[in-house]
Amino acid sequence: MGAYILRRLLLMIPTLFGIMAISFIVIQFAPGGPVEQVIAQVTGQGGGADARIGGGGGDIGAQSFEAAGGANSRYRGAQGLDPEFIAQLEKQFGFDKPPLERFGLMLWNYIRFDFGESYFRDISVVDLILEKMPVSISLGLWITLLSYGISIPLGIRKAVKDGTPFDVWTSGIVIVAYAIPSFLFAILLMVLFAGGSFFDWFPLRGLTSDNWSSLSWPERILDYFWHLALPLTALVLSAFATTTLLTKNSFLDEIRKQYVVTARAKGLSDRQVLYGHVFRNAMLLIIAGFPGAFISSFFTGSLLIESIFSLDGLGLLGFRSVIDRDYPVVFATLYIFSLMGLIISLVSDITYTLIDPRIDFERRDV
Repeated sequence: MGAYILRRLLLMIPTLFGIMAISFIVIQFAPGGPVEQVIAQVTGQGGGADARIGGGGGDIGAQSFEAAGGANSRYRGAQGLDPEFIAQLEKQFGFDKPPLERFGLMLWNYIRFDFGESYFRDISVVDLILEKMPVSISLGLWITLLSYGISIPLGIRKAVKDGTPFDVWTSGIVIVAYAIPSFLFAILLMVLFAGGSFFDWFPLRGLTSDNWSSLSWPERILDYFWHLALPLTALVLSAFATTTLLTKNSFLDEIRKQYVVTARAKGLSDRQVLYGHVFRNAMLLIIAGFPGAFISSFFTGSLLIESIFSLDGLGLLGFRSVIDRDYPVVFATLYIFSLMGLIISLVSDITYTLIDPRIDFERRDV
């Protein structure tokens, strides 16, 4: 097992390199970079980011508008601007270096977990991520726990009651819930229960109330879940559907195998067969999907929900960073969560061997 873990750890290096290299190449061809963002801000054409121009940039910006015959710049909208202003912007954002040098410098810094500072916020990338992390951890952790806590017992029950009215009705409910987009259900919940046209029972902003610091610990816990109630309901509605059906089908496959018939013939009860033999084998497939579900819950399902309920988490941060072309934040989040995904995938494989010792990764190729 040790050799397998070592191979997997070594394989993470080219995997991470490939992810970062492909993303870096794509970014090179993406229009509207940070220099263009600042130019649009200066020229009054808009811009998604609040420009932070350091090192005397304000003085240069004041003299940047020339009547005619300005710099022949490769940046759109830069005609008529002082070439020194453009050059300083390139230097500030690191675009005065060739792409290969910038990519190599980025990798060297990331190996040392030095992610630099945000282009458009006076804060380091690490501090910015840590600032947004509580929201994403709250959503991701509780969504995963709730969806698996509902899906596994429900899927097992459906497998045991396969073909009965209970199975038919719950399948209908699960499929309908899966078909409803989480953001649409979130809007419905907001209209019904958050001060829309009906009831005003739940808050619409943040994870805690303004007076949270003055509350007792029991009141803080209640306040925390009070704010999470609607976002989690909207996300869990569709999150547990896939895992429920996967659990049911996995248990059905195992129940129909010969070793189950043999176990029943030996006089074991249905419960002993189900949890003593079937459960261990059927749960392998569920465990395989856990790492992906856990990581994706930080991003895929939370972006629109964070926007609707004004939850400033990593999903919203990543989206705004892409729009604003805040490349340090974009690449840092990509690097961190790619690394987390690879590590959790390895942990999942190790868990396989704990559940079923018959699995031996040493005898298999990576």
